[in-house]
Amino acid sequence: MQIKTKAIVLHSFKYNDNRLIVDFYTLDCGRLSVAVTVSNSRKAKFRKTLFAPLTLLYIEVDVRQRSGLQKLIDASISYPMSSIPFQPDKTAIALFTAEFLYHALKGEQANQPLFDYIADSIQFLDLADADYANFHVVFLLRLPLFLGFMPNLEDYTEGDLFDLRGSTFVNVVPPHKDYLNVTESALIGTMMRMTFRTMHLFRLSHTNRNRLLDILIIYYRCHLPDFPDLNSLPVLRELYK
Repeated sequence: MQIKTKAIVLHSFKYNDNRLIVDFYTLDCGRLSVAVTVSNSRKAKFRKTLFAPLTLLYIEVDVRQRSGLQKLIDASISYPMSSIPFQPDKTAIALFTAEFLYHALKGEQANQPLFDYIADSIQFLDLADADYANFHVVFLLRLPLFLGFMPNLEDYTEGDLFDLRGSTFVNVVPPHKDYLNVTESALIGTMMRMTFRTMHLFRLSHTNRNRLLDILIIYYRCHLPDFPDLNSLPVLRELYK
């Protein structure tokens, strides 16, 4: 069945000299992997640069239910990037975000609110002139709303601990190591109020931003099986010293 849909590039890797395997998250089909022949020729139908991480595309795909790799028929840019590919700090944030989504969305089905959240976030980052150092933190704080494990923040009492596995506050030490101390638990409600529009008001230090990022990654690993170490994380952690 031939399907036309919006798509976000999550990952691509070289299969041989002129073929790529590209992973998309699409509006109408969810997660898709395709094999595509690429070339640097001006006359080539597909060029490698078309499949950079987080590129927003319109694609046409021949989807076969029993096939792991689908056939890409056509692809074109749906939103031309103005800054992400050209600013090193934004590129580092985009590479981390794409790698994170590549693992977090494995097997994810079509979900329009999720797709729109990711696409809108990419465009916000691309258009931001300044004060986007907290972008990746805000993105990960909001993403669980669409994946089904948003934390319960309604029952906080002073002195509580936050159980990362249970996604809730508790008043006794959990029988595992994945929980936050009293001081960090008290800050969760404040951090969850951060949005793309207000993140410039949260003057996080380099150390505090990285600590919050570490907590978020632990939280995702508690809820997504076999979530791996991320190759792009060390570069991201060095930004904005």
